[in-house]
Amino acid sequence: MPLSETHQEIRRTARRFANEVIRPQAEALDRDETFPRDIYRQMGELGLFGITAPAELGGAGLDALAYALVMEELSRGYASVADQCGLYELIATLLSVHGTPDQQAKWLGRLLRADFRPAYCITEAEAGTDVSGIKTTAERTPTGWRLTGSKLWIHNAPVADVGFVLARTDKAAGKRGMSIFIVELDRPGVSRGPKEHKMGQRASQVGGLQFDAVELPADAMLGAEGRGFHIMMSALDKGRVGIAALAVGIAQAGLEAALDYAKTRRQFGQAVAEFQGLQWMLADMAKEITAARLLVHNAAEALETGRSATIYCSMAKCFAGDMAVAQTANAVQIFGGSGYIRGFEVERLYRDAKITQIYEGTNQIQRSIIARELLSHGVPG
Repeated sequence: MPLSETHQEIRRTARRFANEVIRPQAEALDRDETFPRDIYRQMGELGLFGITAPAELGGAGLDALAYALVMEELSRGYASVADQCGLYELIATLLSVHGTPDQQAKWLGRLLRADFRPAYCITEAEAGTDVSGIKTTAERTPTGWRLTGSKLWIHNAPVADVGFVLARTDKAAGKRGMSIFIVELDRPGVSRGPKEHKMGQRASQVGGLQFDAVELPADAMLGAEGRGFHIMMSALDKGRVGIAALAVGIAQAGLEAALDYAKTRRQFGQAVAEFQGLQWMLADMAKEITAARLLVHNAAEALETGRSATIYCSMAKCFAGDMAVAQTANAVQIFGGSGYIRGFEVERLYRDAKITQIYEGTNQIQRSIIARELLSHGVPG
């Protein structure tokens, strides 16, 4: 579908920033696993955080399609930066939809300016895909709450200032007994595990957090007591659109690199782009990327129109993640031996793509969600 002028402008802004600021630093950020705080501050100044947060609360006030466009363009520069944008979008959604006026006044503006680094704290050793398995607890005290437990594989944990933590407040109530807490991570009792060294998206910091009887005030709870699981899950459809768009951006960067290389690399007296087998690889890359992008835009539209979006968001995330891995592998193949060497962009893109099949719900789980929606509601159309 044609993009509005607003959508075209936000895409141009994100693309220009990716080309001029992000891409020149991508190789060093990947090599050194550096947290690029200066880039994030610039993104805050440009309004690239909180794309769908209401304008009256300091956000851009745009729609899910605008968010998807930003995620794709940032990911063309470097997926770790887009990943951070997705994290900020999730936190901004939680605050703008479920925060009290005081919580919004305290946290939302600072978040959108990148004045603090957030962490979205769900995953535990026995609670990955199955969020209902979390064991972190928050018990009432005379002055508020006492938080005890641990989280792992948490985005930004090594550097975060504030965590949005899912914990059990009623051990007997299952999914209805979880609540969300805003936790300043310099409080007594909070400790961090080491930074993990990852295959890809290496500038996106990941680690563990330990909460040892951390005292929290009564107003630390975000949203209604007992509704934490449902609140966290409600943000996942938009999150999956974001990850799907990020995957498209990775693959698009791979296609652009492969196309340029094929035109200049010569073998047997001609550019390798003249060989039909390689042309077909490029054609497959282009059509698969286009199909994934259309699925992303369809899912974003479903989120905005009020029709049931879950099946479309899972389709987009599953297809785009699988596509990104397959097509960055093709990009490496087109580069030949060079594509296997550190310092060539396609080698990094291949590593960066893999996690898109895993986080925000594995692609196996996405298939289960799609099947559940089909069996419950029939074939969409």
